[in-house]
Amino acid sequence: MAFRAGPRNLITDVAGLSVGNVHDEKVRSGVSVVLCDAPAIASYQVLGGAPGTRETDLLEPHNSVETVHGIVLSGGSAFGLDAASGVQAALRERGIGFEVRGQKVPIVPAAILFDLANEGDKDWGRYPPYRELGFEAVAAADTDFAIGSAGAGFGALTAGLKGGLGSASTVLANGIAIGALVAVNPTGSVTVGRSRHFWAAPFEIGDEFGGHGMPSPLPTAAQDVLIKFRDPVSPVANTTIAVIATDAALPKAAAKRLAISAHDGFARAIWPAHTPYDGDLVFSLATGRNAARLDPAMEMDFHAAAAATMARAIARGVHAASAMAGDMMPVWSSRT
Repeated sequence: MAFRAGPRNLITDVAGLSVGNVHDEKVRSGVSVVLCDAPAIASYQVLGGAPGTRETDLLEPHNSVETVHGIVLSGGSAFGLDAASGVQAALRERGIGFEVRGQKVPIVPAAILFDLANEGDKDWGRYPPYRELGFEAVAAADTDFAIGSAGAGFGALTAGLKGGLGSASTVLANGIAIGALVAVNPTGSVTVGRSRHFWAAPFEIGDEFGGHGMPSPLPTAAQDVLIKFRDPVSPVANTTIAVIATDAALPKAAAKRLAISAHDGFARAIWPAHTPYDGDLVFSLATGRNAARLDPAMEMDFHAAAAATMARAIARGVHAASAMAGDMMPVWSSRT
């Protein structure tokens, strides 16, 4: 079955979601938030060895709270976890939250990537800017948003190229939509060797990231392990973090399985992925807006589409990155 993209080719093709991006150009870092119009079933899976997270324990299927109000992806390493506090504050002002004895507590899990060593000015004083960036991201949320050098991907880097914020969507034959949002900042490479060809090429729809396909024959460098920094002292300067979402109605355990499947997209788009020096993580969201049933045959397509959509989103994020003065890495569009 040939997959087709949704009308925006963004995660917001999943009904009930919006995305807000903000960044600080001086710091060279940013925040992305996925907001749920109504509380959505959520889970997650982490397969990298160096994650940074907030509120992920509650996302396990055996724990009580089943729904969330938003998900935060942020730069800033551990400092970026403050972004979720800003999102919480903005949602609380709107009267949004989990009701507990007359109080409303917005549930906003978060994950971060490391972008502290990208030539941005991190001398921000006593407090980092991420709480305010998170607050602003809520106000910026919309169904249309920028990818590339935007939001949590603003300061991202890969092995040899600028990273970025990517998004893609897939609509299945029964109308169920799947969408991905990803901040691409891996230790590994998203291209085959140092070519213009993306590892995700087999899943490309149209020419959404250049239309170059796979190189033929494969270059001898295809097997080379290209990494961002050959630093034996401190190689932990990475992490790809993402959200996979669907409008299907899923229980929490099935949402967990969706996040696991989406990690296959990392492995198809990044070489190497899930290393001890990446904090690779996928959140999953199920808004339940689509009543179509996932029978066993359609379930196979559903999980395959989750991986393919994530792989495409990763390539799109790097493909769309834009050049800025002082960049440590070139952008994909400059590669010949």
